Amino acid sequence: MQVLVVSESEVETLLTMGECIEVMERALASLARGEFFQPLRSAIRPPGAQGLLGLMPAASASHFGLKEVCVFPGNPARGLDTHLGAVLLHSGETGELLAVMNASAITAIRTAAVSAVATKLLAREDAKNLAIIGAGVQARSHLEAIPLVRKIERVCVYSRTRSHAEQLDAEVADSVEAAVRDADIIVTTTNSKEPILRREWIKPGTHINAVGSSIATAREIDSATMAASSLFVDRRESTINESGDYLFALRDGAIRETHIRGEIGDILIGKASGRTSPIEITLFKSLGLAAEDLASAVFIFDKVKRQGGGTFVEF
Repeated sequence: MQVLVVSESEVETLLTMGECIEVMERALASLARGEFFQPLRSAIRPPGAQGLLGLMPAASASHFGLKEVCVFPGNPARGLDTHLGAVLLHSGETGELLAVMNASAITAIRTAAVSAVATKLLAREDAKNLAIIGAGVQARSHLEAIPLVRKIERVCVYSRTRSHAEQLDAEVADSVEAAVRDADIIVTTTNSKEPILRREWIKPGTHINAVGSSIATAREIDSATMAASSLFVDRRESTINESGDYLFALRDGAIRETHIRGEIGDILIGKASGRTSPIEITLFKSLGLAAEDLASAVFIFDKVKRQGGGTFVEF
């Protein structure tokens, strides 16, 4: 049996950001229509371990997929991505392993592409000032993605490590507040466990993509901002089980269980409405979904079959 192996650099070549935005639109719409089977992710963290191993399975009518990814928050200090692993693609007809792909590259691209879909649906049409909090892998990928869906004229970045922010093609702010005060679109991409974004800093009409926190015990957004925002999510089930941004605000009594306006896929299929006024604050809580990884892997696999790329190995 031959298996396709796709490296990090090959994923970046085969899955362009513009293409991935379109792939994610289709995937999120399919998810909303019930065309993916996707259980909640699971994770193991041995006592004393510096990171965890997450397992994210999903299935469509044609394929099975599994992302196995190690999440090590201390990796940036080593010059490594925090997310390292592989996406496995199987035939839905025979179960044969079809491909092994670099998970770091797929995660970086598809996460920003999903934020771009949310921004396209929820940000004001005249949004032009972008603020990014954090200066790691996701900051760089969002810096590429968001200008593909809005005419961005100014980008301001804040990072606790100023030298990291200075490596990006953007203005560098001295604080989170300074970065977001005039922003029309805010993206949070940090590994903070405590809120970094405050309600009093956010002007009316802002759209927020909350990306960095993906576990129940950490959050980037304070409860007041969650309460003041129209909340949209990638997956409702995932949010109520895994999102610290949502769960902390719920426990604080700032929001109720009915606070989620809808999934992004619901807007795409006309089941939910998006922004309702120019002064509304909209917030997209991104957790990342196995269906997104599966859709990305299928796209890459089909593209390789059409035009080549990657390496086929005997397995």
